Amino acid sequence: MKKKISILLSMLAFSCQSKEKVQDLPQLKPNKPMEIQDKLEVATFAGGCFWCTEAVFLELEGVKKVTSGYIGGKTINPSYSDICRGDTGHAEAIQITFDPSIISFGELLEVFFATHDPTTLNRQGNDTGTQYRSEIFYHNTNQKKISQDYIALLTKENTFGKPVVTVISEATKFYEAEDYHQNYYNQNQSQGYCSYVITPKVEKVRKLFKDKLKK
Repeated sequence: MKKKISILLSMLAFSCQSKEKVQDLPQLKPNKPMEIQDKLEVATFAGGCFWCTEAVFLELEGVKKVTSGYIGGKTINPSYSDICRGDTGHAEAIQITFDPSIISFGELLEVFFATHDPTTLNRQGNDTGTQYRSEIFYHNTNQKKISQDYIALLTKENTFGKPVVTVISEATKFYEAEDYHQNYYNQNQSQGYCSYVITPKVEKVRKLFKDKLKK
């Protein structure tokens, strides 16, 4: 699947080049003015338990910060116990602060789709409920277009053998999760859920994306 996704990224780069900013295209890293190189950007993804997604993206070079939190619901200042009821409308999500001169939004999407199942509705493994849905929350029209084109290509190529159910939505208020959720995996690796669910995801990233890992 890694080879297939890489081919899709190349196709996406050519299909978007005339419409999008070159610096945000997947796997394209042309020289950019210094003011653009120094500007950090934000991406927000929901792909199941945020302990898992946070651990995955912290591995990547160019990712400066990953924050676990809640987005996409109606309750103001929701707590983890609120989210667990599954009736607030929020998704467990991560907000990634990254340097686009090192890793592009398209490359983040590549990792996102390779490390969770985008074909299961409101579920990742044994974690079930709308809070575990697959969703991309875009912060600008460029992110929206790249996400739409990426999913269209995944669908056209039938990459996963099933329909992709990932939703693309405009980013709304992001509520940072409680302190004990932040950097959870790195502080609790011996815990059962971490060992059996998160560690395999981290190992997969280290195997598939060696060229994108922090040195």
